[in-house]
Parts: sequence; C-alpha cells; structure tokens
Amino acid sequence: MNKAIFSFVISAIIGLGIGYVLYGLLGGTGNTPQEPVAAAPSSSTSTAADQSTSTQGSADKATAVDENNIIAKRGCIQCHSVGSLNIKGGQVGPDLSQAYTTVEGKHGKPIEEFLKQPTSAVMSGVIGKNPLTDDQRKQVLELLKKASEAKQ
Repeated sequence: MNKAIFSFVISAIIGLGIGYVLYGLLGGTGNTPQEPVAAAPSSSTSTAADQSTSTQGSADKATAVDENNIIAKRGCIQCHSVGSLNIKGGQVGPDLSQAYTTVEGKHGKPIEEFLKQPTSAVMSGVIGKNPLTDDQRKQVLELLKKASEAKQ
C-alpha cells in the first residue's frame, strides 16, 4: 500500500512539473516572458493608416504589420491570428477577423466592454492580469474594425 501511494505522489509531481513546463512553452500565462509593450504612437489614427498601407502590400509588408500592430505588441498573436489582415499568430484562440461584429453575440456585451471586462474565463485571466489602456483599447478596436471590413 505504501509503495502504491509513493508511486502515485511521485507520478503526480512529475506530471504536474511537465504540465507546467509545457504550459509555459505553449504560451500560457505562467512564467512565460512577455515582450515589453512599446510606447503607443501619439495618434491612433496614424497607426491605422500605417497598418492599412502595410496590409495592402506584399508579403514582406504583411510581416511588418505583424511586428508593429497593437495585437502583436500586446502578445495577442500568441493565441490569435487575424486572417483578413494577413496577421499570422497562434491557433489556440479564434481568428479575430470578425471579432468586431461577433463578440457581442458570443459574450453578451459590446466589444468595447469585453476588452475592459471579458466574460470568458481565458480572456478574463489574460486581460485581468495586464489590462489595456484606453489608447490601446482604441487601437485594438480600430484594427478589429478594419479586419471585419476587410473580411466582407
């Protein structure tokens, strides 16, 4: 009996340790280092214009969009992509191409409110630990609106 309990405890510790490491490697919120958030541009309108120009160009310009938009800066692309803007990211979360128009139906509140206080457990943990500033929220909304319009 003691041997069985000892084996169980050791197996549980090893399993939890492996799970913790894998969770961190796959983009979990554990001790995964986050890129620092760069200072937001003085005008979010110019950011949207820059992104618009970037997404209309070649694949090289699409890569520049990935590196310079608010979704990349905030780490959203660890789980999400925005296919309509050629922003490639993770596959764990849904594609955000239609989030601007579908969040209210899925989560019961407008996207502006969802970005302040998400109703999903995963996003509550992500945004709750690192909330968006008003300017960042405005930039995310502009980008998601543009993605929604590009998808149509």
